[in-house]
Amino acid sequence: MTAKKTDDRPIILSVEQALSMPYATLRFVHLGWRVIRIEPTPVAGRKSKGDPNRYIGVPVAGQDRHSYFVAPNVGKEALAINLKDPAGRDVLQRLIRELPVDVFCTNTMPSRHESLGIDCESLREMRPELIWSAISAMGTAYPDVPGYDPATQALCGYMDLTGEPDGPPLQCGPPLIDLKAGDEVFAQVLLAMLERERSGQGKKIDVSMAHAAVSWLHTFTPMLDMGCEPDDIRRSGNQHRQFIPVNAYPTRDGFIFMAVGSDAQWARLTEQPMFASLAQDRFLRNEHRRDHKEDLHRLIGEITAESPAADIAAVFASAAIPHSPITKIEDVADLPFVRETALRTTLPDGRSVRLPPPAVPTEHLAMVDGELPFSPSYGADTDAVLAEIGLRDGEITTLREKGVVV
Repeated sequence: MTAKKTDDRPIILSVEQALSMPYATLRFVHLGWRVIRIEPTPVAGRKSKGDPNRYIGVPVAGQDRHSYFVAPNVGKEALAINLKDPAGRDVLQRLIRELPVDVFCTNTMPSRHESLGIDCESLREMRPELIWSAISAMGTAYPDVPGYDPATQALCGYMDLTGEPDGPPLQCGPPLIDLKAGDEVFAQVLLAMLERERSGQGKKIDVSMAHAAVSWLHTFTPMLDMGCEPDDIRRSGNQHRQFIPVNAYPTRDGFIFMAVGSDAQWARLTEQPMFASLAQDRFLRNEHRRDHKEDLHRLIGEITAESPAADIAAVFASAAIPHSPITKIEDVADLPFVRETALRTTLPDGRSVRLPPPAVPTEHLAMVDGELPFSPSYGADTDAVLAEIGLRDGEITTLREKGVVV
């Protein structure tokens, strides 16, 4: 018989590592849901234990919580279970039945699902209302393809679109395909929860990083079937491929980014005395500006280079032109809109760590005043969660002695 929950929060059980699925389940933490992450037990001869991301960056809380691991894993619980052992798989099944679990997630390679007992068919046969969700490089139809954000950027054309026209292909700064895949899990799980309210049945959610990446190419691949030449949509640095002028321009004390998205905006800009010399017929319409874009970018740069960025920003603001200085990454957390909505966590030594704000603030985060528990140490909650599903101290000790749990 399925146990009753001790509270009304949905429960996520996730065999996760790296970033894509931990980011997805972090979004459920933001909703106040309970997220329990499962990591493997130690491998003989290997110094690190569990999620490799625990050991990336600067150590901030012992040897198993380095800086790269912290932000995507705040507010979670951590168990260590050997799913290669039948006894470990029995523990997993008991967790799913007895907690009971609403959503099971994994970003393990699909070829390993069945041997670890985490395949959709096995788990949903045991609990039909379970929502099962996976992230992998190309979906379960390609079970042996490993997933890595930069490799997917290369495969799906992103690197052909990023960088200077005469430079090498580049990856995007943030691991946006990892994050896009995580967002897709978040959205699809919410949809499945809504559907389950009506049907009582769970669902299989199979997220392919590659498909998620290509789904964002609306302003690129369809244009090739409408007469656009490939070189017209390839790498263009900071320039927009269609709207002119959009670019980063030099100033006396740095750079400023400006984006003109319509002829009306261009007219307002050239009405400003600083840019009045650009009120020329050859620049009147966007299609004209495209024909003369190199000359136009050069002329704008010559104008902006003579003044401080703040003075140029004031002119852009007066003309209602979208613009921004190039904010240094170390200054982003101090932007007013970020500072007002940023989340926080506290290291074991008492230091406060600023976390990125959620895309949309939630009522749960307001209730906890934006403070989330620090990311768990390896296996920190194994005993407590196993006791919650009815295992006695002696049983847990026996499992630990046999290497089934940590």
